[in-house]
Amino acid sequence: MAEVDIMSVKQRFGIIGNSDAMNRALSVALRVAPTDLSVLVTGESGVGKEFFPQIIHAYSARKHAKYVAVNCGAIPEGTIDSELFGHEKGSFTGATEARKGYFEEADGGTIFLDEVGELPLSTQVRLLRVLQSGEFMRVGSARVQKTNVRVVAATNNDLQSAIESGRFREDLYYRLNTVPITVPALRERPEDIPLLFRKFASDVAVQYKMPAVQLDEGARQLLQSHYWRGNVRQLKNVAEQISALERSRTITADVLQSYLTPAYNTSTTMTIGGKGAASEDFSSERELLYKILFDMRSDINDLKRMLSELMHSAGAVHTAPKADVIGFLPSSSVVHPSAVSNADYAESEVVEEVTHKELTKADMQREQIIAALRSNNGRRRDAARQLFMSERTLYRRIKELGITDDDI
Repeated sequence: MAEVDIMSVKQRFGIIGNSDAMNRALSVALRVAPTDLSVLVTGESGVGKEFFPQIIHAYSARKHAKYVAVNCGAIPEGTIDSELFGHEKGSFTGATEARKGYFEEADGGTIFLDEVGELPLSTQVRLLRVLQSGEFMRVGSARVQKTNVRVVAATNNDLQSAIESGRFREDLYYRLNTVPITVPALRERPEDIPLLFRKFASDVAVQYKMPAVQLDEGARQLLQSHYWRGNVRQLKNVAEQISALERSRTITADVLQSYLTPAYNTSTTMTIGGKGAASEDFSSERELLYKILFDMRSDINDLKRMLSELMHSAGAVHTAPKADVIGFLPSSSVVHPSAVSNADYAESEVVEEVTHKELTKADMQREQIIAALRSNNGRRRDAARQLFMSERTLYRRIKELGITDDDI
């Protein structure tokens, strides 16, 4: 596909950037568009995966038919089959009339299944049948219907891991992944970051009739070197905040830094207490921070025991206080040997110790979710947004990890 065609696609869909990785992804989308092959778009949350099914539909023979986008992660598990495949009157409580599903509505066109990795296993079986034969049945019906749709799916989950854990069907994965398209993360296209920032800042300036902010050289370098865990979505958020809040229209590195949340690349080796924190598979930077805190607690408990042993060997007495949240030993709990009688020693001979339990990844995820729920006063939608996951994923993990209202 010629470069001019890719440029026209960018102009049509408002795609900013000239990185080789993004151009390759667009080129694959344009080459596969005229076919009816299923496409699986993968990439981190916030990279712009939703543009690719639109491009594929717009440059296909189905462009004059319907394009239906479905967020599978936003539909409750109990109604997802009805939403996708329709239902008959009386098939369940509240089904007061028959209803077409998205596959029936999109007949002849394209259906985009976003967050396809969130589909329940029972729905995956129905979807596999549609992909194999174009056949489906409405909920509550025994009549087989046919549909002719082009399926484009997207996910930010690792479907290979989901297959290994039994949460995603392998046969469905290969049906969806006929043609894979990988959308690069923002940090993989640093040359595009200043262009995107300028575009977002310009949009705010036009909307609110103010001068657009500009970055000095130091701020531009900082912008390009930042990890951008939230990708384009996070960059847009930062550009909008700076445009609205800063009086000066020239942004320095110091000003920009105050708007950037700390993000640690999990590939970086960090050694705490002789342990390589990055040697484990952390699914997010928050888990890394939790691991560091818990390792610190272990080290402090070790120091506490060592101090107790040294004081005993020197004839001192140490009555250990109850440990606080992370195991710090208050300085007021250390008693000088000259101030302690033999009677005191007899009463305080047993030193209380905190047993440190080696935390698993599930333990850290549990702590992470509870912390997010607490900081959002139990609002699960806001907690899911803070954790960069869908509400359905959050609900499932709350159930799997046994989190109750008493924990929040």
